[in-house]
Amino acid sequence: MNEVKTPWLNNYADIPTKLEYCGGTMWEAVEEVAQKYPDYIACDFMGKHTTYKKLAEDIHMCARSLKAIGIREGDRVTVALPNCPQCVTVFYAINMVGAIANMVHPLSAEKEIEFYIKQSGSIFVITLDQFYNKFEAIRPNVDVANIILARIRDELSTPIKAGYMLTEGRKIEKIPRDAPVIEWKEFMRRGKDYHWKYKASKQADDPAVILYSGGTTGITKGILLTNRNFNALSAQIIAANPMFRPGDKMLAVMPMFHGFGLGISIHSMLALGGRCVLVPRFTAKSYGRLITRYNCNFIAGVPTLYEALLRLPSMADADLSSLKGAFSGGDSLSVELKKRFDKFLSDHKASIQLREGYGTTECVTASCLTPYHMAREGSIGLPLPEMYFKIVKPGTQQELPYGEEGEICLAGPTVMVEYINEPEETAQTLQKHPDGLTWVHTGDLGIMDSDGFVYFRQRMKRMIITSGYNVYPSRLENILDAHEHVHMSCVIGVPDPLKMQKVKVFVMLKPGVPKTEETKRELFEYCRKNIAKYAMPYSIEFRDTLPTTLVGKVAYRLLEEEEAKRLESGQSSSEPEIK
Repeated sequence: MNEVKTPWLNNYADIPTKLEYCGGTMWEAVEEVAQKYPDYIACDFMGKHTTYKKLAEDIHMCARSLKAIGIREGDRVTVALPNCPQCVTVFYAINMVGAIANMVHPLSAEKEIEFYIKQSGSIFVITLDQFYNKFEAIRPNVDVANIILARIRDELSTPIKAGYMLTEGRKIEKIPRDAPVIEWKEFMRRGKDYHWKYKASKQADDPAVILYSGGTTGITKGILLTNRNFNALSAQIIAANPMFRPGDKMLAVMPMFHGFGLGISIHSMLALGGRCVLVPRFTAKSYGRLITRYNCNFIAGVPTLYEALLRLPSMADADLSSLKGAFSGGDSLSVELKKRFDKFLSDHKASIQLREGYGTTECVTASCLTPYHMAREGSIGLPLPEMYFKIVKPGTQQELPYGEEGEICLAGPTVMVEYINEPEETAQTLQKHPDGLTWVHTGDLGIMDSDGFVYFRQRMKRMIITSGYNVYPSRLENILDAHEHVHMSCVIGVPDPLKMQKVKVFVMLKPGVPKTEETKRELFEYCRKNIAKYAMPYSIEFRDTLPTTLVGKVAYRLLEEEEAKRLESGQSSSEPEIK
């Protein structure tokens, strides 16, 4: 059996190499904390606080309610909620009764939700009243026994509830009195009359959660994860952040239907005694306000979130000295953005820098993170404790020497069980190597240096082939984003009869920069100096905004589809070909 190389361990400082974590379920991990710190605040939601003791009581009642409506061990339950107290409660209650939580985005299109329910085999749904019509529309196409409707207003304090009902509450359509649903309050009341056994005896390796890949590398797939996956992740995150203390506050803006939000902002906090400030709907303004109102210790988000904070006038005088950690993941962080945000942190009394991480939903979320005590420009950091990384020749299991670019593979206790109902895709992604470990072949290109620092380069499937040359869009985007006029860019390939594909760039300019031909000429000249001739864009198009996915990544596929439709209709780009 080949030995696994672990050069990163030499740079761990006081980060432990071996971990101890709950060997049972996710709920059992949280239950231990609730018993240890009953009076600590577990969650904040729009001014209302919930202690660990109260959270545990709510989860127990919700578990009894789930059993009362017929949930059995192994059943799949779809949870389509934003970050709100009911979402936290029902997530852990589902885990307590031994069912599997199918976490989906409530703003997904009807057909997407129908796919998620069918793919998972869900028989129950929990969602918000404002999404009732969407779920009712697909009910004839899915086998759902019950739809449980929660309401944001039920979790608000009296003064805030009054304001909510005058603003957001007024926009919610009334639910018909004869609607075949169970209101959340009625659902929770049913648990009071359930007096039989409701806690299942489940193990660490039992399936617990289904998350969905963002679909950035192909068809969206359901990813089946275990209790161990999440409990190991929580131990890894805390081990990599020795400055964490029980009671520390995490601004939970990343959604619970996403591995980043559920795994780090929620479970890693609740399994170790942290305090989650739940944010149901992200706006840059509210995000900035909450950081300072709660004196948050940890924040996590995608690069577009940090871009938004930089542009926020209300943050001009913000005091960020309470921050112990700021993490970026979910998409590539440009060197330029990191530099600008690090300066922003320094200018606002923070003693930390933005730390980039890397991971995939196939291992819940982060598996690699910039250590708190050292960083290397352009690197996504070191593997987390008990995670293993290697770089292989694409399409093989052949490990490459340090410094050579290849496919990133990872192994460890957070690796998924499977893609549900996709045995061939699972076999392609999960491969047992001669070293005896099962590795996730990520489909991402990267490099590892001799000290174990990993550098993300590009998703293999997001590649432009032009005149026989491989062009990686994220590399070009990093170059363009470093220009003083550019706020954000997105690079796509456009079909071409001679070259196969041509390179097109969409650019969001910084405020005040004119969308003129002179600006365009300046950017083209900058590209000529910094980009190989074969990778030069033939066109630059200015946009006021760039489309984003449900989790905040730039939705390059939408731009590709838009360009394809333009070509099909016979329209040509208004920008001239570069000679």
